[in-house]
Amino acid sequence: MTKHHKKLLALAAIASIGLSASTAFAQEDVVVDGTGTVPYAIDGRKVVTRSGAGLCWRTGYWTAAAAETAPAGEFPVGCGCDADIVPKDKCEPPAPPPIPDPEPTPIPETKGDVAQEKVRLNADFLFDFNQAVLKAEGRTALNDIAAQAKQLDLEVVIVTGHTDRIGGDAYNQRLSERRATAVKNYLVDQGIDTSRVYTEGKGRTQPVTGTECNNVTPRNKLIECLQPDRRVDIEIIGTR
Repeated sequence: MTKHHKKLLALAAIASIGLSASTAFAQEDVVVDGTGTVPYAIDGRKVVTRSGAGLCWRTGYWTAAAAETAPAGEFPVGCGCDADIVPKDKCEPPAPPPIPDPEPTPIPETKGDVAQEKVRLNADFLFDFNQAVLKAEGRTALNDIAAQAKQLDLEVVIVTGHTDRIGGDAYNQRLSERRATAVKNYLVDQGIDTSRVYTEGKGRTQPVTGTECNNVTPRNKLIECLQPDRRVDIEIIGTR
């Protein structure tokens, strides 16, 4: 067999198993619903089988349309096997629902006594999901908190960031710290003494949802369920 013929056979084999740039990194199990035309070979668990290189095996029923429409959970099966073919918007979860405006608790009226108050703000109200840049509505809420702090002979403001459990420990720790720092920087810009504001990040270590979201699927529903865990606590201590 000539080198030319060998090359043609190799290219044909590559095309038959669906090699592509996007599938090379997709190593997680892809579980299909098993209804209608399934464009990839599946085992008894309805999990798409892969080659030794981690590539999905296409069947004779494979078409781009089938890869885009055959369901595998909340996304088309092609999202895990041929992501360069399926439109990107079909492989991303919908944005979480808007969070209502928070209602910061006012600092109690005291005269000469210590005033201590903790305000809890939804992180989704302050930041976009997975981000640490303050949104316009978040800045408005922090304006009110800064105004309350200025009414006091301020001793300290403690800003603590928290995340949900989606993602790794190290990533969530850094995200909680970045969010706490963003809140501090904004309060300082509003006239709060920087030496009075302290920040810390708790990452995913102090959830408030407990076990209520353990069996929630798909991912967008889980994100919504875990919303209370994504928060920023602001503790203000001072005297009037």
